[in-house]
Amino acid sequence: MSKKPGLTVLAGPTAVGKGTVSTYIRDNYPEVWLSVSATTRAPRPGEVDGVHYFFKSTEEFERLIAEGDLLEWAVVHGQNTYGTLKSTVNEAIKEGRSVLLEIDLQGARQVKEAVPDAKFVFLAPPTWDEMVRRLVGRGTETPEEQQRRLETAKLELAAEPEFDHTVINDDVRRAADELVSLMGLTPHAHLQEPSAR
Repeated sequence: MSKKPGLTVLAGPTAVGKGTVSTYIRDNYPEVWLSVSATTRAPRPGEVDGVHYFFKSTEEFERLIAEGDLLEWAVVHGQNTYGTLKSTVNEAIKEGRSVLLEIDLQGARQVKEAVPDAKFVFLAPPTWDEMVRRLVGRGTETPEEQQRRLETAKLELAAEPEFDHTVINDDVRRAADELVSLMGLTPHAHLQEPSAR
């Protein structure tokens, strides 16, 4: 039943919680190798180079693109560039690891060109209203940025049919377990929550 380890791509609209689900997997499923993206954006408080992202200067990033060292890359929201280093992904697959790549839609399309036999999973919000609430509730963007992200999100939701599977992010742990199953791994049997007294 266990499939050979390989590459699983997780994508979905902005603010759907891709980062939250992949962080949960990183913390609870050490057998999954979570690809770390390179980016030109500045670190947010608490982010560590090489753990959350490989932080690169614009010049370094342009060199990676020119030398064909990226599996995929994209300019996100017209501002910062993000990409996946081929070397780190190939090495993990060679070691027999199950690799999870959490990226945006543009990136997923590029990976599909490069690695058509990867597994593509679309992370969807339970409802549009819930997604708007998450986007606005983050409080990290200006109203203009929020509006731009919502426009982007509408287009992103329309891409769902391009994917092999859809996972609804209604509960982080449940969504993570479903994703891990799709990767051909066994979800952990979680301890039963003690019943409320």
